[in-house]
Amino acid sequence: MTKIEAIIQPFMLEEVREALKNIGIEGLTVSEVRGHGRQKGHKEIYRGQEYQVDLLPKVKLELVVPSSRREEVVGALIGGARTGKIGDGKIFLYHVRAAIRIRNDERGEAAL
Repeated sequence: MTKIEAIIQPFMLEEVREALKNIGIEGLTVSEVRGHGRQKGHKEIYRGQEYQVDLLPKVKLELVVPSSRREEVVGALIGGARTGKIGDGKIFLYHVRAAIRIRNDERGEAAL
């Protein structure tokens, strides 16, 4: 099994969810996070004062999928989140040793 974490632009969330739904992936966790990479933030003016906004709002998606579907899911994430501009985000892949459904003690891919 593979855990996939994707950091994307907030306005791309619905497109990514739709892309995942189209390939049969429905379970995921979504968190609102803040950060920056090469994007470095931007300046804003509030009540006449200029402020540097270093940490930009992002959305973090987390999902665990069978390893056999890893590339299909990554392709859907890229297809749904890519604008071609700086700040589109990142995807991280992790090996998952075990998964256990708390409700009935199912284990492995059956717990997904």
